[in-house]
Amino acid sequence: MRQVREVLRLTEAGRSQTEIAQSCRIARSTVREYQRKAAQAGLSSEAVGCMSEAELEVAFGKKRPGRQRSFGELDYLYLHRELTRKGVTLYLLWEEYLREHPDGYSYSRFCELYCEWRKSQRLSLRQEYKAGDKMLVDFAGMTVPIHPLDGAEFEASIFVGTLGASNLLYVEATSGEDLNSWLGAHVRCFEYFGGTPGAVVPDNLKSGVTKACYYDPVVNASYQELAEHYSIAVLPTRSAKPRDKAKVEQAVQLIERRILAPLRHRRFTSLAELNIAIKELLEAANDRKMQVYGCSRRELFEQTEKAALEPLPAQRYRFGHWLGAGVNIDYHVEVDRRYYSVPYQLRGRRVDVCVREKTIEIYYEQKRVALHPVLPRPGMHHTLKEHMPQEHRYMQEWSPSRFLSWAGKIGCETQRQVASLLESRAHPEQGYRSCLGLLRMEKRYGSERLEAACRRANHFGIVSMRRIKSMLEHGHDRLPITEPRARTRSAHGNVRGGSYYH
Repeated sequence: MRQVREVLRLTEAGRSQTEIAQSCRIARSTVREYQRKAAQAGLSSEAVGCMSEAELEVAFGKKRPGRQRSFGELDYLYLHRELTRKGVTLYLLWEEYLREHPDGYSYSRFCELYCEWRKSQRLSLRQEYKAGDKMLVDFAGMTVPIHPLDGAEFEASIFVGTLGASNLLYVEATSGEDLNSWLGAHVRCFEYFGGTPGAVVPDNLKSGVTKACYYDPVVNASYQELAEHYSIAVLPTRSAKPRDKAKVEQAVQLIERRILAPLRHRRFTSLAELNIAIKELLEAANDRKMQVYGCSRRELFEQTEKAALEPLPAQRYRFGHWLGAGVNIDYHVEVDRRYYSVPYQLRGRRVDVCVREKTIEIYYEQKRVALHPVLPRPGMHHTLKEHMPQEHRYMQEWSPSRFLSWAGKIGCETQRQVASLLESRAHPEQGYRSCLGLLRMEKRYGSERLEAACRRANHFGIVSMRRIKSMLEHGHDRLPITEPRARTRSAHGNVRGGSYYH
């Protein structure tokens, strides 16, 4: 049809058939045929320029005009959505389509159109990375067996991190994909790069993302703490969308080919041994020239990205495992069957607990309210005095020496009575309340009267808080201490002697 337009243009320009044939490189008979058909249809060069290819083909006999059929416009989004339903097929949807458009597409054409539309939706956005902007992380699919000399064999996971702009790689073998391994690998990765990027892009593994969501993913609390420590953002990818982190997927493939595959015949007895071998091959991979950039990853990193990274903080991140806990009625929280106190005002509330290697940190509404050392054995308690209410704090401070010291300030007789009260019990704590009741009588009766009452009780061998209280109530403490008179048997005629009973 391009030749048709050119023939008509040159015809109107007054060129001969021979000139037109030579210019368009076609036969003169073809030129005459095009001119004849244009004359029959009454088409000028200008009119032909406004016609579509299909209309022009029909006008010049290249294509027969088909009969008008009501194909109906296909709703591809509707078809795609319905196919996600269980039991729905393209054939069923085609049958439903024919009910509305009996003269519509055949089944093969129907499927062809839908498949073409679906392919057109699978477009990939080319991602551009700025220097120092993002680091992409993932665990490789391959693992490496470890054969300890004194333990069971296990599979080591391979952590991979790469910088978006320079493609600089970091690889490390870890004992697993747990939270501790995940965060520890991040820390060592930052230290290898010598700085931190603006954001980290992980996938949705449980160690990093507690709840995957396209709009608002929930990042693991410990992972979020690491992000805050290094002033970075965590940008999880969409679930089951590896193209969102295509660069690290390519890095994983490269690591598997350049590092893990060459090590497949070696036998490792520890993670340290494996990481030494990995580091040697890692350095070679980073120093290898990239064909696309014309330089190595390390050279590109030194030129473009090293200066763009933020400096590392002064202190290294300390791993902390976060969990929620309820405060019991005794204002303690349970962590691994160990009990730690919080301010008694938080009884019944929910708090956040951060378990670190040597300490337990307890937070309420983002504020730390308690700091404890990790207890060595289950069942132990660690209680801080400032967390206790006044009455509990006062009771905890009770001890035999404390009561004796308090009684000694009143007098030696009171102290002697307190010592007798404590010794009269199977366990000293059983006498604490009696001693407390005795010493509190000083407020009502004064120290002199209490000392006198205790002197009288000690003289007669009385060990009882209640009887001393009775003496004070009836004023017996003011009476002089006299020895009781011995009873003498009077002579009487009716009194039988001892010989009577023999």
